[in-house]
Amino acid sequence: MAHRLILASASPARLSSLRNAGLDPEVIVSGIDEDTIHDDRPDLLARALAEAKGSAVLERVEGDVVLVACDSLLEFEGRAYGKPGTPEQAVAHWCRIRGGQGVLHTGHFVVVRHGDREVRQSRIASTVVKFGDLTDEEIEAYVATGEPLVVAGGFTIDGFGGAFITAVEGDPHNVIGISLPLLRQMVLDLGVPWQSLWRPGLIKRL
Repeated sequence: MAHRLILASASPARLSSLRNAGLDPEVIVSGIDEDTIHDDRPDLLARALAEAKGSAVLERVEGDVVLVACDSLLEFEGRAYGKPGTPEQAVAHWCRIRGGQGVLHTGHFVVVRHGDREVRQSRIASTVVKFGDLTDEEIEAYVATGEPLVVAGGFTIDGFGGAFITAVEGDPHNVIGISLPLLRQMVLDLGVPWQSLWRPGLIKRL
């Protein structure tokens, strides 16, 4: 059975990851004020943000649907770091994390609604990320690309920032912003076979 799949996230990296995995979600952005959501633990904050985004979008959607919402934060020395926002903040952030390691937490929120039945699940994926010992010149050049300003933790693994990540421990998909193995398990738990989410025509009969 075909499912209407919605991604409640504006992240182009998450959308690309899902498309590369054979899915073709409809994107609906929540527009929530993330500054109103708080938790002392970075992992729980990521989950709470994902739940808030997904719940806001779900209120605007009718009918049967599989909805996926995510939010990512970098935990470094016990603090949560989202998007730096400005070049100055991005430079200061990279001066802190270079040569060190942090944990990238992504909260995942999935809702399956079919008729009168609605089930939901929230889970967290965490991946250890080790950063290269960048020079000041490398940091300035990286920030000048604009990339670290708009991504959680101020880095990517699938863009300019990939050269500055020396190792990961855990699911590398999670560093991009969505854990595909975790998402597959979540939808299975909620009664939806993963392959049923593949876009029509993906599988060709031999």
